[in-house]
Amino acid sequence: MAQTRIAVVVGSLRKDSFNQKLALALAHLAPSDFTFEHVRIDDLPLYNQDDDGNQAPAVKRLKSEIAAAQGLLFVTPEYNRSIPGVLKNAIDHASRPYGQSVWGGKPAGVIGISVGAIGTALAQQHLRNILAYLDVPTMGAPEVFLQNKDDLFDAKGHVGNEGSKKFLQGWMDKYVAWIKSHSAV
Repeated sequence: MAQTRIAVVVGSLRKDSFNQKLALALAHLAPSDFTFEHVRIDDLPLYNQDDDGNQAPAVKRLKSEIAAAQGLLFVTPEYNRSIPGVLKNAIDHASRPYGQSVWGGKPAGVIGISVGAIGTALAQQHLRNILAYLDVPTMGAPEVFLQNKDDLFDAKGHVGNEGSKKFLQGWMDKYVAWIKSHSAV
């Protein structure tokens, strides 16, 4: 059985990130032929167009990992009603130089978790706008705007709340179908 490689981009650098936990928990809900590989973004320099002709090794690594994936999973917090700067920086690096973006055509899912009642709704909308420009076919529904609760994750890092697990399993099933439908094209 061929493996489908998913590049996971978590927009948080925080050591105890809820979004990192969510990304790891989601992988447990996926079928065994899906592999989730977390892409490192914490070591990227700030994007500067002057560096397009001589990209840093960390940028080349990022672009290589994205290029090797059959799909993308963005798991983002919401900072000041938008995506974190570190996530935008990674997106910019992997889309440059102009005409050499590694994002184009790769199917994606967008999800996130926050302590706020509306989860990461605005950050996800901003991210979807960016991905649309970069020609990344992004799953539109179902949307997931999770609010972190004490019982969401169990001690093993899985989704511990049964209602949330059922809901997220439904999201994962749609995501897998989305990736497969775009891989067949």
